[in-house]
Amino acid sequence: MSKDSKQDKSGRDSHYATLRRAVRDAKRDRGEIPMPPQRRQKSNKDWKPPQLQPDQVFLYGLHTVRAALDNPERELIKLSVTQNAFARLDIGEAPALPFPVEFVSPQDIDGVLGPEAIHQGVMLETRPLPLRRLEALKDSPLLLVLDQVTDPHNVGAIMRSAVAFGAGAVITTQRHSPTESGVLAKSASGALELIPYIQVTNLADAIGALHQLGFRTIGLDSEGPAPLEDTFVGDRIALVLGSEGKGLRQKTRETVSALARLDMPGAIKSLNVSNAAAIALYATRQHLVRLSVNGSNASRAS
Repeated sequence: MSKDSKQDKSGRDSHYATLRRAVRDAKRDRGEIPMPPQRRQKSNKDWKPPQLQPDQVFLYGLHTVRAALDNPERELIKLSVTQNAFARLDIGEAPALPFPVEFVSPQDIDGVLGPEAIHQGVMLETRPLPLRRLEALKDSPLLLVLDQVTDPHNVGAIMRSAVAFGAGAVITTQRHSPTESGVLAKSASGALELIPYIQVTNLADAIGALHQLGFRTIGLDSEGPAPLEDTFVGDRIALVLGSEGKGLRQKTRETVSALARLDMPGAIKSLNVSNAAAIALYATRQHLVRLSVNGSNASRAS
């Protein structure tokens, strides 16, 4: 093989490798594949989290920050970013942006977020999103209610599924539930900016308010008396899921319209709460679609 041929082959290989990396990075940004483990210096074991004010939130990760920057309801304070990450954000020139931009090193961001945060060289300081009220959800056909689901990774994954299946909000308790944070937002992979996250003081009262708004509330329980599909009634459904270990609390079980189970033929009869939420959302959406189609057909027939 000639020297020129070898150089041409090397150039093509390099080009294809660059394309493969770009595709892989885009999938990671969207949360479709996991981030690779990052090596950390031993000194990071002494890291202590900064004291945050109640109106202070740090978001991180390329996809999460892009979604926050695109959300007109976000009050942006400052973007801290590496030169490489800023280029990947593709949001224009720093001086022209309507918020301060500070170019930093990855270690500077590590010092704020800690050794476990996969920040991809970008961190955004913001204010929390505006509070939402239940009354604003009366036109949503599908809601998701969480009874003290504490893990922000699970809640973030649930949020992503809720957006994917067109749910109108994720409702949870103020106590024993994660507040808006970088971990929650990163796990939600942009979904935090796309769906209301409503925290209520009393879940039983909130479920009662949903009943008044015309929702049928269905509590998911591995030993529920009926399959989920058999409990669907009407065109407004609120699915209620319990905590990772204990499931639904007794008061919640007594308050919902019905208890239901996900029928699973295999040896394992319970799933992680985020997986259960995705399956229940899919089944409920199918019910609502069938209802809409049948209603449209009946209307045309008349």
